[in-house]
Amino acid sequence: MKTNKKPTRQSLPKTGLPRVYRIDQKIASGCFPNSDDLARMCKTSVSTISRDIEYMKSQLMAPIEYDAFNRGYYYTKKTFRLPAGFATAEDLLVLNMVKNIITLYQDTPLYEVSKNLLDGILTPINYDGNKDLLENRIMVPQIATAKIDNIVWDNIISAIKKNNIINFYYQGTWDDEPKFRRVHPYQLLFDSGVWYLYGFSEERKAVRVFSVSRITNTRVTKDIFKLPNDYNYSNFSNDSYFGVFIGQEKMKFVVDFYEEAIVYITERQWAADQNISDNDEGITIEFSGSQYDKIKKWVLSFGCYAVPRKPKMLVDEWNWHVLEMRKMVKK
Repeated sequence: MKTNKKPTRQSLPKTGLPRVYRIDQKIASGCFPNSDDLARMCKTSVSTISRDIEYMKSQLMAPIEYDAFNRGYYYTKKTFRLPAGFATAEDLLVLNMVKNIITLYQDTPLYEVSKNLLDGILTPINYDGNKDLLENRIMVPQIATAKIDNIVWDNIISAIKKNNIINFYYQGTWDDEPKFRRVHPYQLLFDSGVWYLYGFSEERKAVRVFSVSRITNTRVTKDIFKLPNDYNYSNFSNDSYFGVFIGQEKMKFVVDFYEEAIVYITERQWAADQNISDNDEGITIEFSGSQYDKIKKWVLSFGCYAVPRKPKMLVDEWNWHVLEMRKMVKK
């Protein structure tokens, strides 16, 4: 004899997302709600709740069982909760955008972990919107990145978790060969495709920044260091926003920009105290910061559309680069 039983729900309508998470919250509370209780709470029918429960069990792998003695539902795994606290289609869109953003970390062990986590959140929910919009129309272009050894990464993470001192060899920019370093790891920093380890170097007796891709032969020691109250990298950037770089002296910078550089400069915040004004042919930006090398490269990157006015050290180095480039021009 044929029955009119409806097939198990394979996807959830947008309006069902908030309801499913309310059901999850109620069951996880341990109060053994039944279908009538949940229907009253969600202001819907018992049949809709029944379909929601079946969907949660079959599609979201929720370990839901019915307790005859308490006359209600419960989780057989007490710690189970649905994978994310989103409740709208817009939140799904944001999560898919985040999935694209993490491609910036593609050459680090963090990428696979993050991707698998997001896939675990998104895969169970068959979003009925425009999949092409989510996956192909909102993208983060790939940038040049520095690859990191998994063992190095894992050792740094382990040392940070427990405040262990870490030993390693490091190839500095001006070093002929890798040198031994003993470091108190404070933070991992990410800048323009490169991960950096920020911490206290015992050899230098000062905080330093190390490019993680240049670190080799790591060893997490049993020695514990005390994390200082002012360890945060933000305390040493002196309110200028040019990425990862620790300078020793805060300076006043004044730079003129012209033509096509004007829009790019004026639409961004480069420092907390920046001031932009018009000059005869373009604009002048004034700000303070301690990230000298980063700022020098920033000015040089604009070619003939940027001219530094202060500090004198920057003006002198800019002039030197201009003269050297002129020598290299083929006549």
